[in-house]
Amino acid sequence: MGTASIGSFRLANQVAFPVDLPPSQAGSGRFLLYLEGPRDREILKHWCRRAFPGLARAVDSSTILLGGRQPARAVEHHRALREEDPSACGICILDRDGLPEARADFENTPGLTLFTWPRRHIESYLLVPSAIRRSLPRSRETAGLERALAEVLPDVGDEEAFREMDAKRLLSERGPVWQVAGHPLRPGRIARNMVKAELHADVMELLFRIREGFGLGDRKILVVQKRVSAALS
Repeated sequence: MGTASIGSFRLANQVAFPVDLPPSQAGSGRFLLYLEGPRDREILKHWCRRAFPGLARAVDSSTILLGGRQPARAVEHHRALREEDPSACGICILDRDGLPEARADFENTPGLTLFTWPRRHIESYLLVPSAIRRSLPRSRETAGLERALAEVLPDVGDEEAFREMDAKRLLSERGPVWQVAGHPLRPGRIARNMVKAELHADVMELLFRIREGFGLGDRKILVVQKRVSAALS
C-alpha cells in the first residue's frame, strides 16, 4: 500500500472505497473518519461488523488517528485535504467533554462535521453486562462480576446516569469491574463480543451517518429504529 501525506499527517493506506459502493459514488470525493486513537478505531470496526458487515473495511481504510482528543488537528488536516479535493467530506468523532471552542472551527470547515458521543466516552457504550461476561474466558466464574456490575451500573433505563459515568475508569486495571473479574477487560474484546441488539441508539446513529458518508445509508431505517428504542426505554 502507498502512503498519502498532507501537512504533518500521514495516512497508512490510500483512502479506499468499499467494494460494494455504488458506481455513482465511486470517485465522487474522499470520505474520512477522524478518531482519537487506535482503541476507538478497533471498537468502531467491531460495531460495524455487527451492524453492517463489510463496513469495517471502509472504516479501516478511511481513518485518520488524531493522537488524542485534538479537534484542531482534524480541522487542519481536512482544510488541507479540501485544497486538493474540494469534494472531500468527513466526520470527527470525539468523546463528550464539552467542545464549545472547537465547534466554531468545524462550522467554518466545509465538508467536515463534528460528532460527540452523548455519553461521556466511547467506552460508555461497552457497559453491557452480557457483552462483558462473554468477553471473559469461559473458565471464569461470572456470578461475582454480575453482582459487581449491578452495584456500579445504573438501571438500564437511567440514561442520564450513564451519560455521566466514567467508563474508562470503571474498565481500567484499577477499576472495580476489572478487579472483580480478575481478568483484563479489553474494550476492543468487549466490542467484539457484542451483538447487534446490544448496540445503543447513539452507536447506530453514528453508523448510519458513516454509511451515508460512503453513499450506502438509508435514514428511514434509522427513524424506525429510534422510534422502537424510545418505545422500549
